[in-house]
Amino acid sequence: MMTAARRIDDEQRRWALATSHRLAPAARIDDVVEITDSLVALHSSDPVTVHLSALARMRQPDLTPVERALYDDRTLIRHHAMRQTLWVMTPDLAVAAHAGFTRKVMAAERRRTAKMFGHDDGWVADGIRRLAELVKKADGTISTRELGELATDLTTAIVVRQGKHETRIAPHSRLMMLAAMEGRICRARPTGTWVGSQYRWSSTPRWLALDWDRHSELDGAMLVVDHWLRQFGPGTLRDLTWWTGGTQTLVRRALERIGAEQVELTAAAGFIHPEHEEPADPGPWVAMLPGLDASAMGWKLRDWYLAPEVASRTTDRNGNIGPTVWIDGRVVGGWVQRPDGTIVHDVDGAELDSTHQTLLDHEIERLHAALGDSRFRVRFPAPNQPALLGA
Repeated sequence: MMTAARRIDDEQRRWALATSHRLAPAARIDDVVEITDSLVALHSSDPVTVHLSALARMRQPDLTPVERALYDDRTLIRHHAMRQTLWVMTPDLAVAAHAGFTRKVMAAERRRTAKMFGHDDGWVADGIRRLAELVKKADGTISTRELGELATDLTTAIVVRQGKHETRIAPHSRLMMLAAMEGRICRARPTGTWVGSQYRWSSTPRWLALDWDRHSELDGAMLVVDHWLRQFGPGTLRDLTWWTGGTQTLVRRALERIGAEQVELTAAAGFIHPEHEEPADPGPWVAMLPGLDASAMGWKLRDWYLAPEVASRTTDRNGNIGPTVWIDGRVVGGWVQRPDGTIVHDVDGAELDSTHQTLLDHEIERLHAALGDSRFRVRFPAPNQPALLGA
């Protein structure tokens, strides 16, 4: 007689999220590396996401440890990985993600770049090599503009077609992205403040000793899926293939090797890690998460924490989620920092009893204190952003 699959309801998933993603007050810590590891990786397509995601999970919110981990200690690195997204993750996980999900993307991007500029693979390989060598020779770090001055033949913008649109791209900017994707160079501090996205470049520090060929594709995929299932599980096959950018075949093989257990969720069948522990009620909590936060973007199927009527305000047409306010594991609205530094939200008052109102006020105060005079704009604005900005 077959044993019925264990059933995990939405409330249990929200309890697990509160603890594993360090959103409930009791789960918060000040170790930025451990916070990042709790989320597998932090989205970095919008540079402010990294810092704000860490601040939201810290007991004592402070931007300094984030900067130190990224640029001084290099205990965290920026790297293109799953879905060709720019992430911040630990070096070991970056190597695993590179093997499991980036190599194929990397090869495809080389071919795409050659076609884009009307050259062959040899031209792409030579351009990557030259730029990586120039970065290595630089004293400390170097900007993309400075690199262009040293390789002028690669700086003339060329009209290329991307989808339905034509745009002008300088080859060296595209080749720099590929060099970073292949682990030959890495992003250093932005040329401006922490909210900027124009990074300087450096050679990967020797003491990191990153072996990008350490894992096979399956081994790399297994390490990433194992980590995701521990921190995001339960999740569905669709969640995992979307998040990793891998094929169903590869993800299924990784799940089988891990020994993942199949469970029944409210809307679909899912999987949990074989060492899954039943979550406890974390008590009331409120969190203010930035756009593209790893918790908000962690699943493809989101109804258990993001109701459709709230998603219509907080999510753009491509599925990118803007800054969100969470109450006890559900997204209840969005928020924004106005140009004068004021933080406002659109949470319906019906969602806020006295306990949660107090918690929300406290989160806003924490954020104000941590940001100080810093100002930022969301790179992927949600539909509710113009109204919140008063535009």
